[in-house]
Amino acid sequence: MARRNPGLPRRQTLVGLWLLLSGISLLGGAIFALWLDGLFQPRGLARWVLWLGCFSGGGTIFLVGLLLERQLFAPLRHLQVQLARLVANPDARDDYPPEGWLRGLGPDLVRIREAWRSDRGRLATAHADGARSAARIRQELEALLQVLDTPLLLCDRHRRLLLYNQAAERLFEDHPGLGLGKRLEALLPVASLHDALGQLPEDGSPREVLVPSGERWLRAGLRRVPGSEGETLLTLADTTAAWSSELGARAELAELLPVLRRHGASLSTAADALGQLPRPAADADSDALRRRLEAVIDEEGRALADRLARLGEVVDDMQRHGERLLPLWSNDLWAALAERLPDTAPRITPVGMPAWLKGDAPALLVVLTTLLDRLAEHTGQTAFDGEVCLGNRRVYLDLRWRGSPLPEQRLDAWHRWRLESLPMTPTVGEVLRQHDSDAWSLADPDGEHARLRLPLPALERVGAPRPRMPPRPEFHDFGIAELPAPDAELAACPLRALEIVAFDTETTGLELRRGDRVISLGACRIVNARLLASETFDIRVDPGRPIPPASTAIHGLSDEDVAGAPPPAVALPRFRDYIGEAILLAHNAAFDLLAIQPPDGGVTFDMPVLDTLLISRALDAGLDGHDLDSLAERYDLRFPPGSRHTALGDARVTAELWLALLPRLEARGIETLEALLALQASAFDREDASAS
Repeated sequence: MARRNPGLPRRQTLVGLWLLLSGISLLGGAIFALWLDGLFQPRGLARWVLWLGCFSGGGTIFLVGLLLERQLFAPLRHLQVQLARLVANPDARDDYPPEGWLRGLGPDLVRIREAWRSDRGRLATAHADGARSAARIRQELEALLQVLDTPLLLCDRHRRLLLYNQAAERLFEDHPGLGLGKRLEALLPVASLHDALGQLPEDGSPREVLVPSGERWLRAGLRRVPGSEGETLLTLADTTAAWSSELGARAELAELLPVLRRHGASLSTAADALGQLPRPAADADSDALRRRLEAVIDEEGRALADRLARLGEVVDDMQRHGERLLPLWSNDLWAALAERLPDTAPRITPVGMPAWLKGDAPALLVVLTTLLDRLAEHTGQTAFDGEVCLGNRRVYLDLRWRGSPLPEQRLDAWHRWRLESLPMTPTVGEVLRQHDSDAWSLADPDGEHARLRLPLPALERVGAPRPRMPPRPEFHDFGIAELPAPDAELAACPLRALEIVAFDTETTGLELRRGDRVISLGACRIVNARLLASETFDIRVDPGRPIPPASTAIHGLSDEDVAGAPPPAVALPRFRDYIGEAILLAHNAAFDLLAIQPPDGGVTFDMPVLDTLLISRALDAGLDGHDLDSLAERYDLRFPPGSRHTALGDARVTAELWLALLPRLEARGIETLEALLALQASAFDREDASAS
């Protein structure tokens, strides 16, 4: 570990010594002048010279100190700030040009900065020219990841996630185990999966395994990446519907088939025996046998008819619940229909409240297009309303127009209309039966409108679908594979290899030991010295007590904002799951650690904790201002509008501050967690720990 650089003396100490020496000198001069004045009793000019001479020492010390402060010490502090900012971010603005006696260093400092930036620019240009092809491949990979509907996971030999796509993010929505650098065990803790991963062939041959994930079943395709350092690609598919079908309708179908075969064999045997009997006129015994055989045929025929009816129900159920019937949001269905219709086609206007339903979207769109064309021909109208109404376990999809209901004969003819654009050209009625549906027409209560109604399977889901997530760059980081193994000694881990969760809290007040509680908790992750701005944790917490107006004035949260939020016993374990195997980072961590460990929190945070306040104080003990606002200004960091004094906003700036401090730590030989914790401990001060 490198020796700590003491830096400049603290300004308060220097100012105190200067004022103390000046005061002692002036007081001593005054006493000495009084003694000389009483001893010699000078008059006129001699008395003025005596008093000025006695005060000259103290005055000289005071004036020299003032001169040094303005011409040397203040410029030195400004130079230290500028150098710290330059090391942390060479492209930061220049707010502190050399002043006073250091003014002559201005051109030299500008030259050093320009040369540094020029060298970095040439290096970046050379790197860009040399990596142009790689950049194009990376862009294509990111575009592919964003549009691919198959969930993908790529993990290294230590089973840390190197890559995932948006489909995987949707599949594991809100799962704390999904994130770059996190272990696969946190996402899919299934022994059979990890056994299969350990037995994968190196030639890239695929293997499949069925794994549970919550209430779902996932089919995981596993493939070792050939020529890699043990990386494995996982493709996932939600097979819950198919698995349920295997256990439900298909299982029942498998049970019905042997029974049908048995009834069929009995009928064949009875029919053969009946055919070999003599005619009824032969004797009474054959007549009785014939009657028994006829009874058997009748009984078996009825049983066979019952089983065939049940078989039809099972087949219909398989069609209704097959994998082609997927969740649909009615607004999306109307929008897709509007895009499909040509300009000359009738228009449809969605009205009413949207809802979820199940259906085969391509087939439904063709059916709706066909029915709209037929309606336009029958009614002579070119505009219709589309409405979704909720029924008992059904969703009614209605096409509404001004006029009278359709005749039954016309609807029967439309049921038989063949849909040429669909495979095997099914009829409208066949597509509706696939959805366990039909179509009928009815009049509205107002007597002026009518509608064509299609009942469709409902879905037990509420709320509109979440908007599609915008593209972002944090879906992959292949550099994670080069990090030390997860079971490596944490104390010797390089700072850039640390997985860090930067967090911040907002509370009802500052007296945490006297009942104040956390009301908001925000965090973001740093992996491989890279801030993953989109892998965030942001939650409000019900403190179980009122929020004082004085606290609301700072963070803007009121009792209404936390009403209905989870209590600490629910929110804090979620945060612990989000942290995983990472270490914590906070600004003034002593306060935030106390906030997230209340008596009823139900969780303990026993991982190492880094504090940017203490780290900054250790690096720049001679500078004033180690609060978050001062450090953000010092390192040219920006709070987005409205994000200051929000838990997630402050956590992000704390993470950016850590990345700014990192090169300064490395420049001083502080490169491991053990060395940093020792440096941080040396700067601990109760007064600083209580500052905000």
